[in-house]
Amino acid sequence: MTRPPTAAQRRVIDAADPVTGRLRGSPAQLAALVGRGLAFRHPRPPHDHFLTPAGHRLRTPEPSRTEPARASGAGRVFAARIGGEERPESGPARVREVHSAWQGLLELRRMTNPDEAVDRPCAWERGHLVQAAALALEAAGHRPAEGDGEDGYRVRATPQPDAVAVREPDATRLRACAATLEGAGWQVGEHTEPRTRARYLLASPRRA
Repeated sequence: MTRPPTAAQRRVIDAADPVTGRLRGSPAQLAALVGRGLAFRHPRPPHDHFLTPAGHRLRTPEPSRTEPARASGAGRVFAARIGGEERPESGPARVREVHSAWQGLLELRRMTNPDEAVDRPCAWERGHLVQAAALALEAAGHRPAEGDGEDGYRVRATPQPDAVAVREPDATRLRACAATLEGAGWQVGEHTEPRTRARYLLASPRRA
């Protein structure tokens, strides 16, 4: 069984860029994280180090369907709004923060996809499905649900390991969410809840 990272290594992990996973640390610390499978060294100059999906999970576990991730606040790591947050942040500062996070994610795609493609999800997104899908939606200007309100999207994990569910009561806005995710490199299908007959999306990161 792999030993947990040391306190110094954990500080390096916790200080990584919240979206790209870019690491800063001593050569010995970075090499140790690579050896544990928690980081990788980018093959192209300047050969920066980044967290692997396993490294990201140590710091920010995937939100569950019953415990939605909260939006970021002062001193907290950025989190895309998955829908259902109470009193979420809004305004120009949030718009700038989301735009910066999305641009960082596109750069991560370029750096980590083998062919430098930015039109399909990367390994980080496949390891953080709910946050990745929510970031694509929020960056495109879709409105997430607030608290127990009915309006707005909600992104949740599903029993399928490679898919998330997106719910939006308004049919037109649900189709707009589907178009956004497809444009961001996701495979999307529309389905009907057997009990409530409500329509929802199942979305998975496209691999090719």
